[in-house]
Amino acid sequence: MRHGVGSSGVLVNHAWPPSTFLGRLRNTTREELLGQGTPITYPTHRALLQQGDESRHVLLITSGVVKVVASAESGYDMLLAVRVAGDLVGEMAAFEERPRSGTVIACSDVTARIIRMRTLETFLGRHPDAMRAILHMLCARLRWANRRRIDFQAYDSLTRLARVLAELSQAYAQPVPDGDGRRCDLGVTLTQKELASLAGLALNTAEKNLAVLSTKGLVERSYRHITICDVPKLLEFAKVAADNPY
Repeated sequence: MRHGVGSSGVLVNHAWPPSTFLGRLRNTTREELLGQGTPITYPTHRALLQQGDESRHVLLITSGVVKVVASAESGYDMLLAVRVAGDLVGEMAAFEERPRSGTVIACSDVTARIIRMRTLETFLGRHPDAMRAILHMLCARLRWANRRRIDFQAYDSLTRLARVLAELSQAYAQPVPDGDGRRCDLGVTLTQKELASLAGLALNTAEKNLAVLSTKGLVERSYRHITICDVPKLLEFAKVAADNPY
C-alpha cells in the first residue's frame, strides 16, 4: 500500500489497526479527520487527560500507545484499557458532558490531535461512515467491559488471563516475520501488574498464570513484552471465537 501524507503531516493510508477508529474509516474521510484539530505531542508517562477534569475535547492518537487508568477513593488504581495509534480517547466525557472517568497516560512518546467536541460533531454530521465507525467503536468498548464482568464469574484465573491476551492480540497484534501467521507480537507493552489489572487478578496470580501459559507454549515473555506463540491455539485455550469483532 502506498502511504500518502495528508495536509496534517500524518500518514493517511497507513495501515491503521482495523479495530481502531481511523482503521474503520474510508481513506477520504480519514484524511479530512486527520486535518481536524490541533497537533500535540506527549512524552512517555505524561497524562493526556486527567480523571475528574471537565474539559470537552477528544484526542485522536496518531502515534504511540496510551493506557486508561481509573483511581478509586481508596487509592486503588485499575487499568481499564489500552489504546494505540488510530484510537480516539476522551469521547465518553465529551459526549456526556461529565467529568473524565479515567486518566489517560502515555506509555511511549505519543502524538495526537486535540479535537473540540463541536468540531467532532460537525464532522460526524458530514460523514455518515464516521458516525457508524464511532458507534462501532463505542459498542466494541462496551462489549469488552461486559466480557470482563462475565469472565470474572464464568472462568478460572488462568482462562481469564488467556482471554485478555487473546482479545488484545486480535485487536493490536503484529505478525512476526516467518511466523506462518500463527506467531505475533502482542502489539502493546504492558507490565505484569497491568495485565493482572485488566484480567481482574492479583499480581502473584497473574505471574503464576503467565508462567503456565509459557510452559504450555502459548506465550513467550520478556521485559514488558509478550509474544503469542500460536494464535489459533491461544484462542482455543481461551475459549475466544476466532471471529471476535473486538
